Amino acid sequence: MPAVNGAAKALDHTTALEVLKNDYAERDGLDIHTLIDSKRNGGLTYNDLLVLPGYIGFPAADVNLETPVTKRISLKTPFLSSPMDTVTEHNMAIHMALLGGLGVIHHNCSVEDQAEMVRKVKRYENGFILDPVVISPNTTVGEAKALKEKCGFGGFPVTESGTLQSKLVGIITARDIQFHDKLDEPVTDVMSTDLVTAKVGISLEEANEVLRKSRKGKLPIVDDNGNLLSLVSRSDLMKNQNFPLASKLPESKQLIAAAAIGTRPEDKIRLEKLVEAGLDIAILDSSQGNSMYQIEMIKFIKEKYPGLDVIGGNVVTRDQAASLIAAGVDGLRIGMGSGSACITQEVMAVGRPQATSVYNVTRFARRFGVPCIADGGIQNVGHIVKGLAMGATTIMMGGLLAGTTESPGQYFVSREGQLVKAYRGMGSIDAMEDKKAGAGSKDAKASNAGTARYFSEGDRVLVAQGVSGSVLDRGSLTKFLPYLQAGVQHSLQDIGVPSLAELKDAVEDGKVRFELRTASAQAEGNVHGLHSFDKKLYS
Repeated sequence: MPAVNGAAKALDHTTALEVLKNDYAERDGLDIHTLIDSKRNGGLTYNDLLVLPGYIGFPAADVNLETPVTKRISLKTPFLSSPMDTVTEHNMAIHMALLGGLGVIHHNCSVEDQAEMVRKVKRYENGFILDPVVISPNTTVGEAKALKEKCGFGGFPVTESGTLQSKLVGIITARDIQFHDKLDEPVTDVMSTDLVTAKVGISLEEANEVLRKSRKGKLPIVDDNGNLLSLVSRSDLMKNQNFPLASKLPESKQLIAAAAIGTRPEDKIRLEKLVEAGLDIAILDSSQGNSMYQIEMIKFIKEKYPGLDVIGGNVVTRDQAASLIAAGVDGLRIGMGSGSACITQEVMAVGRPQATSVYNVTRFARRFGVPCIADGGIQNVGHIVKGLAMGATTIMMGGLLAGTTESPGQYFVSREGQLVKAYRGMGSIDAMEDKKAGAGSKDAKASNAGTARYFSEGDRVLVAQGVSGSVLDRGSLTKFLPYLQAGVQHSLQDIGVPSLAELKDAVEDGKVRFELRTASAQAEGNVHGLHSFDKKLYS
């Protein structure tokens, strides 16, 4: 037997795992509780720590990323887009939901505009369309074309009275009116009457099979008297096939719609319009959520709209979280001053490093079954994984998604010749002054989102808590979000846990270990020693 270090004899190699098990006190790294010890290590950001690798015993594609966003609603992937006016409007919200995440529509606009965005999300993909746009036989071709432009689709059932629960007489399609130049003629002259219908009571799966066989674009659902009750669309069938992870409510098959509101009295009116439009989740948008305004709003929502989920925040301490949990929130949003366009910590001297915030709040909220969103400080896949390891159930991103095709705004070329998009914090002077002037809304009395979020809408002097800037083009969300998803799956494979649920348990039990990173370690873990390099993250 060879000597080890010139002294002790080597142990039999087959006992390595047994020895490791017995040397529990000598385990590599730190458990989560020792890592997040403010007295010893101070407040930590995501860059201050690493997760140690575990045993790979499964393929990355098998990692399950399903996770709750509220007490009632779960998502297939843990990704949310921030309610910022340069990040999330209906296009972003639709594509986030199709890809398994959730887009939160901003409220830096009029009530009507925000409600219409929610409506577009709910109508984009349906199972049974319970409120289809119906027209009457007296509708002209010109009116049908105008309706197509307004709604974004051109297939409308025609009933005797022009309403649901009236006898179906035909369907007008975009193809029927596309080249028809006699705009004053009634749609009955061009509509399709060779219809395939299904009787009420048919299941969605059966209805989809009828659609497949019929090769029609729409399947009207009628009662025994031929009265129209609902509709199933072929385009929705194709979406179901192309987006299997889509965030939908099981009872309706519609995409989940989330939107932000403030905490002022006028926001109760806004909320009413959003609920009428089909809102599923209301997120109270305040930089400091532990306020009498938010607590009162939470209680109001839970009493008046018991079927509506409400997420409170933002919070960074257990004390803040406790107030909102006691008021009845279904979820919490964690982060103060950690966003890429946020300067709250610098200007106000208030906030908390994000990794420490997420750990402390989620550990407390978990005892009450309240899911938590880690909001802010996300620059890459690694930060997403660290936020999840700290206890967050979902991750909210702003700047990381602002450069995608689906975010609002136009691309422009920077001075360096790069393709970029505008991006700004909601506490920036630009965002707050836009609201003071009523810019970007139908009237000057639209929601004071930029100022109300920071409790400064009545101030004569605006104190900025955010900045305006630009972000590099990231291409389409349909490629970027799957990259983030695959990255998280590969990371959890490296850690040795097959699901987000098991990650939470393994971290809490001390099986997943961590290491603090010095400034030198952070430099070592990034690109170094190269003359030049191209940092292409995905293709």
